[in-house]
Amino acid sequence: MNDVKWNDRFNLGIRSIDNAHQKLFSIVNKIIALCEDAEKQAYLCREGIKYLKNYTFQHFAEEEAYMRSTHYGGYDLHKSLHDNMRDQTVPSLEEELEKNNYSVESVQHFLGICIGWLNGHILVDDLAITGRVPDKWLHTSSDDKTDSLIKAACQSIENQFGVQAKMISKHYAGEDFSSGKSVCFRLTYVLAEGQKIQVYLAYEESFVLGMLSEIVGKPINKVDKTVIYAFKTISEKMMHSIGAHFHPETPTNLDKNDNLSFEQFLKAFEKTYPAYSLLFNMDGKGYFSLCIHILPQVKKK
Repeated sequence: MNDVKWNDRFNLGIRSIDNAHQKLFSIVNKIIALCEDAEKQAYLCREGIKYLKNYTFQHFAEEEAYMRSTHYGGYDLHKSLHDNMRDQTVPSLEEELEKNNYSVESVQHFLGICIGWLNGHILVDDLAITGRVPDKWLHTSSDDKTDSLIKAACQSIENQFGVQAKMISKHYAGEDFSSGKSVCFRLTYVLAEGQKIQVYLAYEESFVLGMLSEIVGKPINKVDKTVIYAFKTISEKMMHSIGAHFHPETPTNLDKNDNLSFEQFLKAFEKTYPAYSLLFNMDGKGYFSLCIHILPQVKKK
C-alpha cells in the first residue's frame, strides 16, 4: 500500500483541526511502513492501530467541542457520524484484525476503510462546518427504519449465502472497501405514482468468486459474464426478500438492473448521500454495501 499524501484541499482553516488531521495522515503512513516488516508485522500493526484509534477518538471529542463552541447547526448529525465510526466501524474492523492475527490483508482492509472514511469525512463533513461546502447527508432516515433494513438485509444475506453479515457502518459514504475489485449493480424500481427508487449493491470481488465457487463446486477465479448474470439474479432475489420486510423503500416492481463499474457506483454519492447507506462484513469473506436512493418524484404535467 502506498503512502497517503496530505493535500492543501484538506485544510479547513481551523488550526487545531487541521493539525489533528495532518497527524492522522502521519500515523496512517507509519502503520503502512510498519506492515512492511513481516517479522514483527502483527505486533507493530496492533500497537500502531491502537494508537491511531485512541488519537482519532480524542480528535472526535475535540472537534465536537469546537462545533458546540460555534453553535454549528449540523452538530447532531456530525456527531452521529463520529459515533458510528467509533462504536460500529472500528470495533467491527478490530474484530476482523484479531480473528486474522493482523494479517497483511486484514490490516490493508482496516487502513483502506479508514483512509477512505477520513478522506471523505474531511472533504465533505468537516468542510461543511466552515460553510464552504454543503452537507451531503440530506436524507438521513430514522434509526427505526435503518435498523429494520439492517435486520432484513442480514436475514436475506444469511438465507442467500449462508453467512452471518455484520453491519460495519450505517453511514457508508462510498469508501473503497475492496482490497481488489468490486462487483456492483444498480436496481431501479418504479412506484405506481412514477417515483423511482435506485438500489445500489457492491460486493467485494473475492466474496463473489468465493460464493460462486461454493455454489458450482469448483474454483472460479475471474469475473466473467456468467458471474455477472448470476449475481444480477442473486441481487434481485435478495432485494425481493428485503423488500418483503421493508416496504415501500425497496419495492418489488423492478424496472432495470444494471451492472456498474466501481467508478459508476460512486456517482450515487456525488451530490447527496443515499437515504440508506450501509456497509457489511460478510463473515470475514468480504465486504458488501447496500445503498438506497429515493429520487425526487417527478410531477406529471
